[in-house]
Amino acid sequence: MKKQTAIVYARVSTEEQAKNGASLDAQVNVLTQVAEERGWNVRIIREQASGKSMTPRARPLLNVALKELSNGEAQYLLAVRIDRISRNVEEFARLMTISRKQGWAMVLSEMDLDTTTSQGEFMANVQISVAQYERRLIGDRTKAGLAQRKAEGVQLGRRASLPVDIVKRIKQERATGSTLSAIAQGLTDDNVPTAQGGKRWYPSTIKKVLESDIWSKI
Repeated sequence: MKKQTAIVYARVSTEEQAKNGASLDAQVNVLTQVAEERGWNVRIIREQASGKSMTPRARPLLNVALKELSNGEAQYLLAVRIDRISRNVEEFARLMTISRKQGWAMVLSEMDLDTTTSQGEFMANVQISVAQYERRLIGDRTKAGLAQRKAEGVQLGRRASLPVDIVKRIKQERATGSTLSAIAQGLTDDNVPTAQGGKRWYPSTIKKVLESDIWSKI
């Protein structure tokens, strides 16, 4: 019977780690031992890249590994933790689905997670679900915090800034009967930057200046 092949995937994200090799070597040593204990052939891939994305451009060597797995050249993908493969929950969930369809499995040594078994696959799905729940919980707390600050009158986001003379110009032109569109067009023609540094003024922008509490006393 032909021995099966495991791809040992070791990743670091900083140039210093990639140069001294300490973290990469530690990952490779642990994962190689796992593979050899199971009687698998070992193919080692080392990559220095961020774990934020799994795209071919961001992670070319990981995608080489995935291609070999999809072609049947290897049957297992070994990493020490989920975040060595991806820090994105949705991406990892999609990879789990792909691995089932293509017939290969993952082993994550430090998490004692092994999708070659039904129990391991179940635990992987639990890990993903927990991570998704935590992300949504953080999002909900952030939204609630922002809503509370807004209710307390705290200004959120980047503070708008306009020179006093520009605000006075807008108010004076409006007071003499100029339309919002005319005021906006005049400021655009004179190359006056908006409060956010934009080049073009709009009637809605003029209206916000006129109604804003920030410039109410000017």
